[in-house]
This record gives sequence, C-alpha cells and structure tokens, in this order.
Amino acid sequence: MHVLQISCFFIFSVGQAMEEISFQNSSLETDRVLDEEEFVFDQLKPAPDSGSHQILRVSLNPDDPPGEWGSPVVISNPTTEQQTLIARGYERNEFNEYVSDMIPINRKLPDFRNDWCKKPRLHLPEEQLLPTSVIICFHNEAWSVLLRSIHSILDRTPHNLLSDIILVDDFSDFEHLGEKLEKYVATLSKVRLIRAQKREGLIRARMLGASHAQGPILTFFDSHIEVTQGWFQPMSDRITKNRTAVVCPVIDQINEDTLEFKVVERSVTIVGGFSWDLMFNWVPARDEVLRSLRTPADPIPSPTMAGGLFSIHRDFFRYLGQYDEEYEIWGAENLELSFKTWMCGGTLEIIPCSHVGHIYRKKSPYAHKVKNGFSLHRNLARLAAVWLEEYASYYFSRSGTGQFDFGDVTSRLELKKKLKCRRFDWYLENVFPDMFNPKKTVAHGEVRNQGFGGVLCLDANSLTVDGINSPAIVWPCHKHGGNQFWFYSPTGEMRREELCLDYAGGPSVKMYPCHGSKGNQLWIYDDETGFLSHVHSQLCLTMDQRDSLSMERCEERITQRWKFEAYNRNFVRKLSTQVQSSLRHNQEMFTEL
Repeated sequence: MHVLQISCFFIFSVGQAMEEISFQNSSLETDRVLDEEEFVFDQLKPAPDSGSHQILRVSLNPDDPPGEWGSPVVISNPTTEQQTLIARGYERNEFNEYVSDMIPINRKLPDFRNDWCKKPRLHLPEEQLLPTSVIICFHNEAWSVLLRSIHSILDRTPHNLLSDIILVDDFSDFEHLGEKLEKYVATLSKVRLIRAQKREGLIRARMLGASHAQGPILTFFDSHIEVTQGWFQPMSDRITKNRTAVVCPVIDQINEDTLEFKVVERSVTIVGGFSWDLMFNWVPARDEVLRSLRTPADPIPSPTMAGGLFSIHRDFFRYLGQYDEEYEIWGAENLELSFKTWMCGGTLEIIPCSHVGHIYRKKSPYAHKVKNGFSLHRNLARLAAVWLEEYASYYFSRSGTGQFDFGDVTSRLELKKKLKCRRFDWYLENVFPDMFNPKKTVAHGEVRNQGFGGVLCLDANSLTVDGINSPAIVWPCHKHGGNQFWFYSPTGEMRREELCLDYAGGPSVKMYPCHGSKGNQLWIYDDETGFLSHVHSQLCLTMDQRDSLSMERCEERITQRWKFEAYNRNFVRKLSTQVQSSLRHNQEMFTEL
C-alpha cells in the first residue's frame, strides 16, 4: 500500500545523532581527474548587455505536443470559456493551470548542461554515489504540475540513485488530490504518499517526509518543479565526498504564464544573500570566489539558499536539528538552515552542473495567520532571536514589526550551544563579508526633524517595487523602524542597507543603489547644528513642507535641523573632519593647477 495516514510526525533525536556520528573529519574529498583545458576567469563575468536568462533553441516539430522542449504555450484569442478557466487556474494556483494541463506530464526538455558538465570522470562513478530520497511537500497543488514534477524525477534520475519519492500531502482539500492521487501513485514505482492529518505547513511537512525517507541523501523539492538531465549526479558527488556539504542546483525559471522553461545564464556568478529584514535575495558572487574556481563545474560557496530545492546528507540534517519545529507554515527555514550550516561546521554550495526548473509565483495562493501575527514574521523573529545574537536588534528595527511574543526558543539556543556553533560575527566576516554590517555605522535609527514640533522623520517612502528612484519624504515618526530606520555609514552614506540617499540635483532627493563612490551619496552630519549637508552640492537637507524635502542653502532654519536616534559623537565628528580636510586638499590641488 502506497498511502500512509499520519496523525503525528517523528522528530529526530539531536542528541542521538550527535552520539552516532561526528562531522569534524567527515570530508571524503578526492582530486578529480579532468582533461587539462584553459579556464579563463573572464568567462564567468556577465556579458555587457546580456539578460539574466536564455532560451535554449531547439528545432520544434509541428506535431510536437504543447510545451515540448520547454517551449512556451500561448493561448491566442481565448474564448470566453477559456478565459474563465484560465482565471480560475490563476485564482487557485497563481500560475496558468490551464496551460499546464495542455502540456504532457513527461514533456521533453533540452540538455542544458555545458560541455564541462558532460565530461567523463567529472564526478565519481555512479556505483559509488550515494542515492537520494526526494521529498515533495504540497498543499492544494495543481494536478498536472505535481505529476510533471514527479515524472521529471523518475525519468531523469538514474534508477540506482533514486531511493524513493516521498509525497507529503499537507492537508489538501482539492478533490483531485484525494482518491484520484492515491490510485495514480499506486501505479508508480518508488513513489509513496503520506498524508498529514492537520495543516502542518511546509517546514513540519518536510520533517514528516524526512522521517519516512530511506535514502542517505535527502533532497527537498517544491511541488512545481522539473529536473533536467544529469541533475543529481553532481549533487550526490559533492555530498558523497563531504557529508557536511549542503548543495543547491541552479534554479531555472518556468514561466508562470506560459510554462516556458528558461535556463539561467551566468548562474555561476549569482549566489544567495539576505537583507537585514531577513528576506532572501540574490547577490553577485565575490571576485575572490570566482578567481578560486578551477573549472566552470566547480561548486560555488553561497552565503544562503532560496530553500525550495536542495540536498543534504540525512545524518547532517539530524545533526543540525533539522528545522525549528515551532516555525509555522513557511518562511525563515531557508536562512535558518543556511546560517547553521555555515556556523555549525558545514558548507553551503551551488552546483553549476545541476539544473532544476521552478515555477516562480508572484505571490502565494494562500495566506495564513497564527496567534501572534503573520506566520512569516513569527518565524523570522525566532530566527533572529536564536542565530543573530546582538544583530537581532537590527532585524526588529529594520523590519518594522517590533518585538512580540514569538514563543520559547530555549531548546534551539541549547542546540546551538551543544553543537559549538560559531558566532554570527564570524559568519559575516568569513562567509558574507560583502554584507553591509550595521555594527560598523556611526549612527543609526530614526532621523527626526526638529521643525513642526519634532514629530516628523526622514522616510524612505518606497513608492517603487524595489525602492529605487523613490523620492525620500518626511512622515510622522512611528517608532516602528521600517522605512524610517537609517544607517549613517563610516564613508558618509545615508543608507537603507543597499539603497542610499542620493541627490543629483533637481527638486527631490531619491533612493538609489549604494555605489561606494561618494559623489551624490556623500553627506556630512553636524551634531551641533543638526545640519545634514550634501557635500557635492554644499546644500542642506530641508523639510520644506510637512511631507516633502528639498535641498537648500544651509541656514539657521529649524527645518534644516535633524537628530539621529543613536550616534557616536566622536565618530561623527571624526568623519566630518576627514571629509572637510579632504575637500580642502582637493581645492588646494585644483587652485595650484
């Protein structure tokens, strides 16, 4: 029987796992035998005008079914009935279910691997590689997308390297995911269906699936993916050689409207990062990392992972305490696993030779609230309290959520202590040195104007989706951080992490990506006068109305006086002196010329 009715789930014993296995000397890394070919670092840098994705062109046969070879499916001039069905699919899934249903569940895809990835002896022989259990958790997933995920794994994973596929139904109520799915799964080899008896959420559902997995490697996938040829061998190779390696494939895009499969271009240059509101983002890999690569097939160290697609040795997953079982639904689990992987003895890497497509939805088709607010905020608060140490205060200020009851984290702190994990300072300095470090700022917090009774604050506004080119404003001070939480950097930038207050002339001051070149982003704060002056224009930031800013000649106006919530007076004055000295030096040189 392929279906298990589960009312509770098994949490691995962390203590037992630690007694059974030590990861201090677990590396089995061996030198690979490769043909000698010239490998140029510049090959990894983006072309000047190239996009972030490319479509691998193949010759399509007019008789091919829709979507074959990853091609897009576009409904031209849909009928009224089709429009209704398309709209219903978007409402249920936030992607085009109608188009997905037109595409075969075992559609063909091109082999996206480059020549390096196809080389013989690139990885260990298949008979030496560890097999995997693939765990797919879902809640009310579309039928065709779920089946396409399953069949792509069955069709493109060597039989001896696939232990099983564990489907975890997280309390779905769609009719097609009931008896129909049970009967379908019963016809498939190596596929098992486990049903939760209440809504557990992605995080606990994954732990439920892990407790039933048979393979030594656990691979976690979302339920709307398609793997490509050769996806698992390089992932297994890395973990077989080093059980503390947590590895991620290159995540390609399956378009949510047309189901077109687009392979990521220049994937080797992009790794996972995060912002101080603990949101995952993609960031460029450091040049030092790229220069250290021997071949385009080498694993790329990544500070964080997106979280939807990765492989990990089951013993290391147990050793790390899996996920925080108090996390609700989804969110924060990717950063939790990223931080503790690096801080507790492992490595996190992207494998360039492994490609897996994923449907990116603009938003989740369901939203869930828990007792103490949105589940994501609760999860992130627990993450910050356990792993960020003294940096946790920056998260609460940056996110604007404030402190609230996020539950008891004692057991997670005890785990961290038991594993003798490194401090978060170490992570920032050694794993993610390009991350903006708020501890190194000379001032932070709200920036309050002294005019109009001192109740208005500098606000980043964020009228645009990414905040870029959004004009800064003044707004009633709310003490919740968010858009009113600023950092004044040692180089004179007024920062909101990666965005800086920028003045290029004209009527408004805007937010623009920090470039580190001073110029339009160099400001001097005078804690005696309260002036926040722009060095290049020699004008002062001025509140000219109750909600707008302008740049004016520095005068003794109260609307030009600003006060930081917290600042180091000595550092502020030292920075001001250094900038003024540099300006005088430049002026003297210009005069001599």
